[in-house]
Amino acid sequence: MEPALATTLGASSVAALRPCAAKAPGLSSVALRGSGSVRCAKGVRWELARIRGRLLRVSCDAAVAEKPTEEDSAEEKFEYQAEVSRLMDLIVHSLYSHKEVFLRELVSNASDALDKLRFLGVTDSALLSDGGELEIRIKSDPDAGTITVTDTGIGMTKDELKDCLGTIAQSGTSKFLKALKENKEVGSDNSLIGQFGVGFYSAFLVAEKVVVSTKSPKTDKQYVWEADADSSSYVIKEETDPEKLITRGTQITLFLRPDDKYEFADPTRIQGLVKNYSQFVSFPIYTWQEKSRTVEVEEDEEPKEGEEATEGEKEKNKKTITEKYWDWELANETKPIWMRSPKEIEKTEYNEFYKKTFNEFLDPLSYTHFTTEGEVEFRSVIYIPGMAPLSNEEIMNPKTKNIRLYVKRVFISDDFDGELFPRYLSFVKGVVDSNDLPLNVSREILQESRIVRIMRKRLVRKTFDMIEEISEKEDKEDYKKFWESFGKFIKLGCIEDTGNHKRLAPLLRFPTSKNEQDMISLDQYVENMSENQNAIYYIATDSLQSAKTAPFLEKLVQKDIEVLYLIEPIDEVAIQNLQTYKEKKFVDISKEDLELGDDEKDSEESKQEYTLLCDWVKQQLGDKVAKVQISKRLSSSPCVLVSGKFGWSANMERLMKAQTLGDTSSLEFMRGRRIFEINPDHPIVKDLNAACKNEPESTEAKRAVELLYETALISSGYTPESPAELGSKIYEMMSIALGGRWGRSDTEAEVTSTEADSSEGTVTEVVEPSEVRPESDPWRD
Repeated sequence: MEPALATTLGASSVAALRPCAAKAPGLSSVALRGSGSVRCAKGVRWELARIRGRLLRVSCDAAVAEKPTEEDSAEEKFEYQAEVSRLMDLIVHSLYSHKEVFLRELVSNASDALDKLRFLGVTDSALLSDGGELEIRIKSDPDAGTITVTDTGIGMTKDELKDCLGTIAQSGTSKFLKALKENKEVGSDNSLIGQFGVGFYSAFLVAEKVVVSTKSPKTDKQYVWEADADSSSYVIKEETDPEKLITRGTQITLFLRPDDKYEFADPTRIQGLVKNYSQFVSFPIYTWQEKSRTVEVEEDEEPKEGEEATEGEKEKNKKTITEKYWDWELANETKPIWMRSPKEIEKTEYNEFYKKTFNEFLDPLSYTHFTTEGEVEFRSVIYIPGMAPLSNEEIMNPKTKNIRLYVKRVFISDDFDGELFPRYLSFVKGVVDSNDLPLNVSREILQESRIVRIMRKRLVRKTFDMIEEISEKEDKEDYKKFWESFGKFIKLGCIEDTGNHKRLAPLLRFPTSKNEQDMISLDQYVENMSENQNAIYYIATDSLQSAKTAPFLEKLVQKDIEVLYLIEPIDEVAIQNLQTYKEKKFVDISKEDLELGDDEKDSEESKQEYTLLCDWVKQQLGDKVAKVQISKRLSSSPCVLVSGKFGWSANMERLMKAQTLGDTSSLEFMRGRRIFEINPDHPIVKDLNAACKNEPESTEAKRAVELLYETALISSGYTPESPAELGSKIYEMMSIALGGRWGRSDTEAEVTSTEADSSEGTVTEVVEPSEVRPESDPWRD
C-alpha cells in the first residue's frame, strides 16, 4: 500500500522537521533521526530513510487506531456552504418559467414595504410624517433601457440592506411577520406577500444590473445597493447626490439586457403586466404613460400689406392640433369584488366584473360569492358561463385558464384549475383568493397538499349548489340553456367522479318514449313509474329517430313502460357508471334476459312449440349467433338480434369501431355473443315453422333465414359484414315479389325471355371490314 503522504527532503530540512513535529498538536515530540519508523499520536506513522547520503525520504501512513479515544469519536458539526454565483444562476434561469413575473415580484415587495409602514405607523405616527401618500410608481425609459419601481414604504437601513439583499433567501417580510406574532398587541395580520426571500432577485431575469436606492425613516442617511447579474458581490454606498435623494421608501432601477430592452421597456407592456398580475393590490400603482390631448394654437400667418386683421380674423387663424405628453396613470382602478360583502354588491356589478375579467360578452347564467373559514380560509366568486366553449378541445383540456388564482390579491396563475376543479367542471370561471395556498418558491406551481384537497372539495360543492339552484327554478329556460351548453360535462362527471354520483345524477336530462321533445330528469322518470316496475329502462342509439323505431321498444310501448333515449355517444357510458338510481337498476332493453313481467305459462308453451324451429334456425346460421330463442320484447317485428348480458351493445360496438386507435382484438372479445330472438306471432316466423316441419331441406326456406338474419342485423343497430351481398338478396326477393305486377304483359315477358334465350344460343358471325361491300360497288359480283 502506498503511503498517504510521501516527500523527499534534503538533509537541511531535517532540522526544520524536528521542531515542527514537536510543536504540532496531537503529534509525538519524538525526534526523527537516521532511518526507521516512529508511531506518533492519532495513529500516524512517520518513516525516515536515508537515500544517497544527504537525501532523506519521509513518509506518513494513516493507521487505524485499535481503541479510539473519546476525542476521536466526538461528533463534529459543519455548516452548509453555498456557492453564491451558482445559486444566483439557479434563481435566474431555473426558478421562474416566465420572465415577466419579475414585475409581479417587485410590486409585491413594494406592497409589503407599504404594509409594514402602515402597521408600524399605528404605534409610531412619526414614521408617516414624511414621504407623502402610500403608493407605487413605475417608470420605464425605452431610450435608456431602464425600469424604475418606486414606493413610499418603510425603506431600509444599511444593516437591513446587508440582511435582506445581501443574503439570498433571507426574507425581511418573514422576520416582520414573526415579530408581529410575538407581539400580540400589534396583531398577527399576515397579509404580506413575500416570505421566501428570493423574489427581489427575479429582477435579474431581465436586468444585467440592478441599483437600489433606499431611505428608512429610522435614519437620516440614504443608501445605494448595486450589483451586476454575473457577479457574486455587491456594493453599498451612501447617496451623496442631492438630486437623487428621496424622502422615504425604496427606488429600484433595472438596467435591462439588450434582448429584453425592447419588450419590457415599453410603457404599454409595463401597464399590461401591472393590470394582469397586480391589478388588485391594495395600494395605488401609477405607470408613466404617453397621453394625447387636443389644444388650440395660433397660425403664424401675417396680414397682407395695407390690411389690418380684425378680431374675427384672428380667431379664424387658430387651429386645433393633437399634442402628446407624458404623465402618471393609475393602473389598478378595479377593486377586488371578492373582498367586499355580497350584500353590498348588485347583480350588474358581478356581471360587469365577469365580462371584464374573462373577456365575455354574455351575462353568466349564475354566480356565487362566498367566503370559507376554518381549516382553510379563502374568498371566491365563481360563475357559470352563458354559453359553452366553441372548441371541443376546451372540454378535454383540464387547464383552461378559467380560474384565476390570487394570493393576497396578487395574481399568481390561471393554470391551476386542474388542481382546484375536476375536468368535468372546467367550464366554471371565477377567481379564488387565499392566504394559505402552498405554492412553490416561484409561486407558479400549486403543491399537492391537504389544503388544496379541502379547497377543491368546497369549490366543487359550491358549484353543485349553484347548478341545483338553476335546475329548481320555476322558469325552466335557464336550465335548458345550461343543459344544452354543459350537459356533456355533467355526463363526463358521471364517468370520472364516482364520489359525487348522488349530486350528478339528479342533474341529468334525457328524452324518453313519452317525452321526445322535452327532456326529463331521473326523478321525474321514477315518479312516472308504475308500482310493478322495478327498473329504469333505456336504449342507446345514434339518433332520436332510430331510437323511436327500434324493434326493442315494441312490447314496452305496448305495456306503457317509459324508456330513456340515449342518443349521444357519451350517454351509455355515463348510465353504465351510475348503475342504479334510487335503488332502481338501469336496464338496457337491447340485451338478453329482459324481464317485463309476462305470463310464464304462455311463454313456456311458445318455447315448447317453437323449440324445433329455434334449433333448425340455429343450425342454418351456425356460429353467427350464440343461440335462437323466443322473444319477449317483440310485437310487430318478426325477429331481432340482441347482445349478450356482459358484452357490448350494438351502439357501443359501433362507437368502438369508429375509434381511431381502436384495438381489433379487444373488439372481438368484448363484442360478446349475439342472440337471435324470433316473434312466434309473426306470419314469416309461422311460415318458417311450417317449412321446418315439412321441408327442412328447402333451399328457399334456408335463404329466407339468411335474409331474415341479415335484416335483423340492420334493424338492431349492427353493421352487416357484406352489405353488397345483402343488397343482392333483397333485389332478388324484390324481383320475385314484383314480377308481372302493375300491368306488364306476358307477351313482353315472353319476348324478352325469347330474345334472351336466342341471344344465348345464336353464334354471331364476325365479318371482316374488307368483305363488306355496298351494292353500288363496281367490283361487286
